[in-house]
Amino acid sequence: MLLASVNLNKRLGASGARSGLAAWLRAHGVDVVVAQEPFTPADRTPPALGGFTFAGGDGRLAVWITEELSPPAVSSPRPWVQRIELEWLIVLQVHLDAYAAASRTAQLAELTAMAAAENGRPLLVCGDFNLAPRPEDGLFGEDSSTFTTPAERAALRQLTQESGLVDTTGGGAPLFTFERVSSGRSSRFRCDLALLSDHLTATTTVAPDSSVRTGPAAFTDHSALLIDLPVTLRAAEPRDVLFALGDLTGRDSAAPTGREYQSHKTAMSRQVPSPASRAVTRFLTGPLSVASVLDHGCGRGTDVAHYRSAGLDAEGFDPYDGFGRPRPDRTGFDLVTSMFVLNVLPDPWQRIQALKDAASFARPGGHVVVVTRSPEEIARAAADGGWVAHHDGFWSSRSKGTFQRGMDHGEITALARRAGLVPAGTAPVLPLTGVCHAVLAKPGG
Repeated sequence: MLLASVNLNKRLGASGARSGLAAWLRAHGVDVVVAQEPFTPADRTPPALGGFTFAGGDGRLAVWITEELSPPAVSSPRPWVQRIELEWLIVLQVHLDAYAAASRTAQLAELTAMAAAENGRPLLVCGDFNLAPRPEDGLFGEDSSTFTTPAERAALRQLTQESGLVDTTGGGAPLFTFERVSSGRSSRFRCDLALLSDHLTATTTVAPDSSVRTGPAAFTDHSALLIDLPVTLRAAEPRDVLFALGDLTGRDSAAPTGREYQSHKTAMSRQVPSPASRAVTRFLTGPLSVASVLDHGCGRGTDVAHYRSAGLDAEGFDPYDGFGRPRPDRTGFDLVTSMFVLNVLPDPWQRIQALKDAASFARPGGHVVVVTRSPEEIARAAADGGWVAHHDGFWSSRSKGTFQRGMDHGEITALARRAGLVPAGTAPVLPLTGVCHAVLAKPGG
């Protein structure tokens, strides 16, 4: 999904700017556009944008989505921030105060609280921040501008650090997104930002585009940000039909919706314990002094039986009722295992929630072991099976509603930090081939 973020400087009421924006969106294949200061007055009827549906907002902040896609839920917690739900991703679109540093500092503190209230859900915070994150990001002539205060930069650092966000365009020399001449000297700022949850940076591309303000077809005075996200949005419902095609044919040609994911269908029917569970009992339970184990997402329970045969106090839990492994009444396990669970969950938010739940069963100072299919293995399987891309992975079977994604150690660890887990530095590395794993610790012991 390609999202464009741009400050339109209240120009969308002019037909030339409107047609210029529409042509630029079509040329780049943009799916969603989030706009700061799109039109004036703020309470006017939003101008029509060819090929797009207005999804919400006003002349301060607004959202349009291509007509082929279903409009997202949009709300405005404050006049300067808009909350947009794009499937599993939350977008906070902002336009911070353009005049008062103290107001921007307070707004950044509010943003930090809003991000914390999302409870770990993946975030993109984008828009016009009206500040320079680093001294080199704001220049007056060749000197650092004094427009941005140390207090603002400290508040921005607090937002990124506490929320686990990365300033995606902040590496290297600044790419200025706003330039003008003031008092005979150039004023240049990198003030249009995209702050992204750190575990999404490997699967997201962010590219500033200055052609919207400097090219022959310019329609604003700010650069745009093109943000290619691993999100698959739902198709819009047909407007002029009495029945869906599936109602007539008995088949559903579209991809399953969120309610139709059936991750349990990826569970294997094993006659023997998995290699991962055998590695746990051979290399891990002794060095970590493990006496009790919970297999979280245990499927039919073959590995639970293996742990018990090794003399461990073991239980299994799987949220699919058909496997007959209900949620345990107790917590405080020395070790919780999550074997090939994260890679069948269709988005990062569900993976974080699964890790949080797994961690809740471990005792303070206990451990969680996560094993996933590797990116290389999934890439081969997708190529061989003709799998269809979906979110950051693939439908391994659209008809069954099963999903697969390859995950490496770094991604597992980044998600685990969102669940309150940290890498267990002294734990043995399991000698497993063709898969990825991480041994994690629950702080507090």
